[in-house]
Amino acid sequence: MSGGWERARGSRSRPTRDSSSGLRMSSRTATLGNVQPQAPGHRTIYCNDRDANLRVRFKGNSISTTKYNFFTFFPKGLFEQFRRVANCYFLMISILSMTPISPVNPVTNVVPLTLVLLVSLIKEAFEDWKRFQNDMVINNTLIDLLQDEKWVAVPWKKLQVGDIIRVKQDGFFPADLLFLASTNADGVCYVETANLDGETNLKIRKALERTWDYLTPEKAAEFKGEVQCEQPNNSLYTFTGNLVFQKQTLPLSPNQVLLRGCSLRNTEYIVGAVVFTGHETKVMMNSMNVPSKRSTLERKLDKLILALFGTLFMMCLIGAIGSGIFINRKYYYLGLDKGVAAEFNPSNRFVVAALTFFTLITLYSTIIPISLYVSIEMIKFIQSTQFINKDLHMYHAETNTPALARTSNLNEELGQVEYIFSDKTGTLTRNLMEFFKCSIGGEVYGSGVTEIELGGAQRNGIKVQELRKSTTAIQEKGFNFDDHRLMRGAWRNEPNSDSCKEFFRCLAICHTVLPEGDESPEKITYQAASPDEAALVTAAKNFGFFFYRRTTTMIYVRESHAEKMGKIQDVAYEILNVLEFNSTRKRQSVVCRYPNGRLVLYCKGADTVIYERLAGGNDDLKKVTRSHLEQFGSAGLRTLCLAYRDLSPETYESWNEKFIQAKSSLRDRETKLDEVAELIEKDLILIGSTAIEDKLQEGVPACIEILSRAGIKVWVLTGDKMETAINIAYACNLINNEMKQFIISSETDAIREVENRGDQVEIACFIKEEVKKELTKYLEEAQHYLHSAPEPKLTLVIDGKCLMHALDPTLRVMLLNLSLNCTSVVCCRVSPLQKAQVTSLVKKGARKITLSIGDGANDVSMIQAAHIGIGISGLEGMQAVMASDFAIAQFRYLTDLLLVHGRWSYLRICKVITYFFYKNLTFTLTQFWFTFQTGFSGQRFYDDWFQSLYNVIFTALPVIIVGLFDKDVSASLSKKYPELYREGIRNVFFKWRVVVTWACFSVYQSLVFYHFVIASSASGKNSSGRMLGQWDISTMAFTCVVITVNLRLLMICNSITRWHYISVGGSILAWFIFIFVYSVLRENVFFVIYVLMSTFYFYLTVLLVPIVALFGDFIYLGIQRWFFPYDYQIVQEIHRHELEDNTSAGLLDVGSQLAPQEGTSHAMAPLSREISRHSGFAFESPGYESFFASEQGIHAPQKPWDVLLAAVATVMLVLILLVGALESGATKMTTRTQTVLDRVAQDDLKHHEELIGRDQKLVYNPELDLNFVMNKRKVPNGPDPIHNRRAGNSRRPPGRA
Repeated sequence: MSGGWERARGSRSRPTRDSSSGLRMSSRTATLGNVQPQAPGHRTIYCNDRDANLRVRFKGNSISTTKYNFFTFFPKGLFEQFRRVANCYFLMISILSMTPISPVNPVTNVVPLTLVLLVSLIKEAFEDWKRFQNDMVINNTLIDLLQDEKWVAVPWKKLQVGDIIRVKQDGFFPADLLFLASTNADGVCYVETANLDGETNLKIRKALERTWDYLTPEKAAEFKGEVQCEQPNNSLYTFTGNLVFQKQTLPLSPNQVLLRGCSLRNTEYIVGAVVFTGHETKVMMNSMNVPSKRSTLERKLDKLILALFGTLFMMCLIGAIGSGIFINRKYYYLGLDKGVAAEFNPSNRFVVAALTFFTLITLYSTIIPISLYVSIEMIKFIQSTQFINKDLHMYHAETNTPALARTSNLNEELGQVEYIFSDKTGTLTRNLMEFFKCSIGGEVYGSGVTEIELGGAQRNGIKVQELRKSTTAIQEKGFNFDDHRLMRGAWRNEPNSDSCKEFFRCLAICHTVLPEGDESPEKITYQAASPDEAALVTAAKNFGFFFYRRTTTMIYVRESHAEKMGKIQDVAYEILNVLEFNSTRKRQSVVCRYPNGRLVLYCKGADTVIYERLAGGNDDLKKVTRSHLEQFGSAGLRTLCLAYRDLSPETYESWNEKFIQAKSSLRDRETKLDEVAELIEKDLILIGSTAIEDKLQEGVPACIEILSRAGIKVWVLTGDKMETAINIAYACNLINNEMKQFIISSETDAIREVENRGDQVEIACFIKEEVKKELTKYLEEAQHYLHSAPEPKLTLVIDGKCLMHALDPTLRVMLLNLSLNCTSVVCCRVSPLQKAQVTSLVKKGARKITLSIGDGANDVSMIQAAHIGIGISGLEGMQAVMASDFAIAQFRYLTDLLLVHGRWSYLRICKVITYFFYKNLTFTLTQFWFTFQTGFSGQRFYDDWFQSLYNVIFTALPVIIVGLFDKDVSASLSKKYPELYREGIRNVFFKWRVVVTWACFSVYQSLVFYHFVIASSASGKNSSGRMLGQWDISTMAFTCVVITVNLRLLMICNSITRWHYISVGGSILAWFIFIFVYSVLRENVFFVIYVLMSTFYFYLTVLLVPIVALFGDFIYLGIQRWFFPYDYQIVQEIHRHELEDNTSAGLLDVGSQLAPQEGTSHAMAPLSREISRHSGFAFESPGYESFFASEQGIHAPQKPWDVLLAAVATVMLVLILLVGALESGATKMTTRTQTVLDRVAQDDLKHHEELIGRDQKLVYNPELDLNFVMNKRKVPNGPDPIHNRRAGNSRRPPGRA
């Protein structure tokens, strides 16, 4: 069931709200069940009254997360596909190919487009079918519905708003429910919200006391109430409403609401009323897409496509102009009389040129590869699902968490990241809080030394001896405190024992923790909203104030030594009000009543917030405690201040009335509650402060150092104090003493003095002016340092107040310029919004590729603002993961994700794109050169099916294999030499220079293919002595193209696997199999390949032309590698004689820690084993070393000329063997085969003579036409191939000579 919820939550549907229903609902009704017009601000629900709710037409509880339905699949699916510009282009080409002006058969363009669309639609249909099946499982799950005073099992989809239902233990809530009653005492139930936010700790929910009795079906049938609540929204943690019941209005809060998708725990069953159903539930309204992101490489690909459009336009324009110039009636044998068609009429050259332009567009349409997008999508999908998700180096065995690629669109973007924005808590640190030190009444307790203090001492050259634990020290999760003055009741002997008692009681009472298990200190476990709270309650337990039970109104604490040494007593504290913590308040308060009637407000929160609310006096205590806070912050500890206030009954009653009114408000309830809280959270008495240690994650300093060497700049954006943030940065190797630090802080004497005057306008203006001065000064210093001889590293530290003003449009540019000159930046005391603003500043202002990484809900905006968002699967829930593009368990896994998978993906995609560009341009240019020989008439050079299957079959698979398996260096070398990553940051492999280089080789090779084959075939004859025709020549040229472009792919491979051999060999073999079959079936190429293969000329051409075509590439690659090498090629040379590192042994150890099913999934090796070394040339062999040197055991490094001579020798040997084999094969040809070939040639000639008088498609080359007239008895192979633009086309000028 939970798996179904995971899939439902991750769906791509966008539920909509029925706004019309809100217009029909009323805010007040005179009589229950009588529907009144309702205000659009909220809705009214009648519990247990379907007839009354039916008139309002609330949405049903059935959900659909599918993208399509039966009627919308094809129109909507095709619309999604044609949103791509390239697909629209191919659609236009396909339409043009169906017109009379097209020289090619429509199948040439329609078939590839149809295949691409079909594959995409099948993929969409498969994914949508899985969503549909998941929806059916969820909608048909059974739930107990109250009908006729008994529980009846019905499917979820049949529930309606207002129904009364029963949910049993471990069951899921089928809709958003109003909690009415529970089998637990005091109307309490326990809820797990893992499907909403990923948090596994249990939450307590409490029903209103007036509804506790409605538990049995007979009693529940009597319940008639009216719920007035907010309209459906996506806020998971808020709910505003009232229950009008028995002429009373009772305020409702999130504590009385059970959300769909959550599950019931530790409770036999509960009874609830349905409030929101189906797509109006909060979980479904949160089921929205992560913002769509496109990689930078993909956007640059769009520019390349536009460049190809421009090239296509110029080629067609040249052909159109040439056609207009060339056409002339002086070529009398072409039959250009007055009755000729418009496209060949010399009297209207403009029309001829215009029609030729569109003709050539269809002819040259292959210049833009239709299969490029499909191939890239396939490659990225496999990279994500098979390589990233199954990489055991990124698998965290302790939490059983693998890496997760939530999108495959950004794989190559991982190889170009220049800026990383990181949260601190839970991202750089473990988020495993331990109570470490405290300050009570001006005295510091705790004797430990933190990791950060050890790191600071080491930087300063100070040797710190590790302190031994005392005998009184207690080792427990969340508690790492050691001080005999407080343990085992020793605090009673302290001079500030009363403060200690208040301190411990505050820890034990002021929280929202739920105890679980036996009520004994050894066996109890605490379910807390945050690790901090659990650590504080655990500390209270170890100090002798054991919190062991909680009800909705009471907290039970077992106090040891509170009144006198050795006395243990259970004390029940009545909880009157809880003022909860949020990011705005930054504090939490509890109003409680002692058994003796004492009323106390306990408050804990951030030091800045608590100090603003302290009563006058006790200045010495405040000053000492502040110094302790700074001391704790310098040690990297998380601090909270504790305070209390005694309340008189009159004061409390007066305040409580206002609190109840605010709590009952339907509008702006949260704001009103905050305002009421301000009235009582004042005149506080400071008790002390706590210091909690959050240790660094394993491997964080080493990871940041490697990323820094890779050219990546890491910024830390945290809500902690400046001292804590700086020390964490030191511990992470983000800052060191050799760096020049620029610190912009609002904690200066001048700013404090202005703040004490209290004028907010003056404060804002003054801080802004100070920030401007600091930015100007530091920017000048940075420019000076950058021009100095040893360029020092710079770092910027800025706090939230100053950052707010620095982000002002007038100062934003200065902040950006200063930040970009710094190696690292630390922003402290920043809000979630500021995190996103800083990320967007670099992303949009500097146009650098950014990555944000975080683990909490407060990091979501930052994650979505960056190019790439990384979520840490930590202890703060799954909201960051749900909003991210990739999810990992530890910060250190960024090394593998970026330097290995990211860099490989970038290299592979770059090769795939440039190779597609090369092979299609090469193929199209051969057709372009042929246009000059045909008077720019648009005569096609290749058969239609050759053109159609070129991208789809004959060259498709090898490039996908390269996109999956090509590796320049191994994973270990990628991390050993992180500087290799800088090539991705500079985008070395997809610059216009690289594209132009490939284009030059395309021009060269296309000229070789065309002119070598054409020129050498001028006197070529088949075995019957007849000259070769167009289809013979074009088939031979196409064979050369297929062989060459596939072999050229091997030359760019850095490593070769068996899949490379299979794909390249299979593609070439597929061409020969196809032509063997096709030439028997197709009229214009009838038996062409058999005729060609009977000649020695064919074999010589197929062998020599690819060699000549690739010779220039070979020379270029050799010169580039030996004289202008890339960084990875240098590393290849350093490690060329080392075997590929095999880490499978290490992976087996990790795999052994998995569960059986997980071990099966994760133990599979994602990459195939390589059988060649990373030599740089895929066809290079280890045998090129000197034979005699190797015999003596001496290493002889390769020289360029050794490689060249060996390659030439190999080619000559292959030539000799082939020639011998061909001559032998020719002499063994049977008489029957020769007879068949002669008969075929005679039939072709006869058929040609029959067609001589027919209306043929015009070809403008007079030389070829005269040759035809003079030598028409020698023309082979069916209808005149050189003079036939498109067989069967009737639009030809009459009167051929």
